[in-house]
Amino acid sequence: MKLHTVRTHKSSEMLPRAAQLAWKIASVASDDVPLDDDVVEMIGNRIIDNAAVAAASLARHPIVSARGQATAHRMQPGATIFGLSPQRRFSPEWAAWANGVAVRELDFHDTFLAADYSHPGDNIPPILAVAQHCGLNGEDLLRGIAVGYEIHVNLVKGICLHEHKIDHIAHLGPAAAAGIGAALKLPTEVIYQAVQQALHVTTTTRQSRKGEISSWKAYAPAFAGKMAVEAVDRCMRGEGAPSPAWEGEDGFIAWLLSGPKAEYQVPLPEKGERKRAIMDTYTKEHSAEYQSQALIDLARRMGPKVGDTARVKSIVIHTSHHTHYVIGTGANDPQKMDPKASRETLDHSIMYIFAVALQDGGWHHERSYAPERAQRPDTVALWRKISTAEDPAWTRRYHSTDPAEKAFGGRVAVTLEDGTVIEDELAVADAHPLGAGPFARPDYVKKFRTLAEGIVPAAAQDAFLGAVERLPRLTAEGLAGLTFTVDPAQLGTGSKPGIFRE
Repeated sequence: MKLHTVRTHKSSEMLPRAAQLAWKIASVASDDVPLDDDVVEMIGNRIIDNAAVAAASLARHPIVSARGQATAHRMQPGATIFGLSPQRRFSPEWAAWANGVAVRELDFHDTFLAADYSHPGDNIPPILAVAQHCGLNGEDLLRGIAVGYEIHVNLVKGICLHEHKIDHIAHLGPAAAAGIGAALKLPTEVIYQAVQQALHVTTTTRQSRKGEISSWKAYAPAFAGKMAVEAVDRCMRGEGAPSPAWEGEDGFIAWLLSGPKAEYQVPLPEKGERKRAIMDTYTKEHSAEYQSQALIDLARRMGPKVGDTARVKSIVIHTSHHTHYVIGTGANDPQKMDPKASRETLDHSIMYIFAVALQDGGWHHERSYAPERAQRPDTVALWRKISTAEDPAWTRRYHSTDPAEKAFGGRVAVTLEDGTVIEDELAVADAHPLGAGPFARPDYVKKFRTLAEGIVPAAAQDAFLGAVERLPRLTAEGLAGLTFTVDPAQLGTGSKPGIFRE
């Protein structure tokens, strides 16, 4: 890996293309190197992971709405949409949109946290949709996904967005554009323009994850994927982009990030270097914000020691700056303590999550968010006794570049009414690669079958998993197998008519 210094340059400096971050990203994307076997295996795992979450969310209102928009845009050869027959094909940017929302809705797929945070699995829907539409094969898809992860993870390592209240999809758009370009084997010049276009049109504020959080939290990554598809299409036709997008004097760094004097260090593979960034990422065992994963496992472990939660006087979660200020009491969001808050808001309240996990001994992607669960009087009482506090040691570990030290958990002190204090800590979630039960292929398959149970017929589950097992050998026709069909009764209802109609 090579660290690249990225900073603002005046227009008069005429920064050469070869020195621009977008060109360096495009050069990585167009550098076709073999993939390691464990990377291929992990890409398959993440395709399974995405499909698992999509299956569980098919009937949820945001997915019904997104699918309704997408199905108004039929196209041949087109791309598939989760839940619908693979014989029904749709415009790839709209298929990426519908599938992207389904994958993201439950906040239950993979994650990577460094200078910023991300869900790199959001790259898969747009890259897969383009691969299906353009007649690519399994090797092409693997190459594209590996690049999408590589660029996404390394942008997250080098550039912090959230300190400037920029939503993290600003890293996803360029990554997905690079991945699509790699899958299509496009020239460096075309990918360079597409990466910049994607950055330009997917930079938004973090209000989508603040206060009264709405369904746009799930839509935002799908929007970035859709924009990436469109950006690549425009640039293939010979169109350009605002340039240099990151370094320009009126560009991304100068006005939206740390200003003209700031410097960022972005790591990227050197020419010929294998793309392995996907191996730095990790999935979720629980359907909740990633910073809550280890704390859910810790609550599960502490539950028997605490016993009757009516005896609890207070609970303090000592954790990182990010956890305290984004999903903890440091956010100063009253909605995070509201029993009538939306699912999306409860997902970003570690106080609520820890209370339920402590009482229930675990977490469920539907039952744990149900209104009747959130409004249970004993839960509300416990919830309001929980606070978070930033601990510099946990903040340092959160930002550590050493995988063995990097941590996303915290230390919890439970004080009982009689003065007894029960303390415990956990650095990483059980499912993390360094956790008590690291996820491997059987765990991803189990997650898929569990979430698909009663929704996706067993034969369709088997067919999908079989296609993933054959991923490197899939033909263009075989890529249609990377989806599943369900009975129409499983697709949900209730979305109001809009502009787009079949």
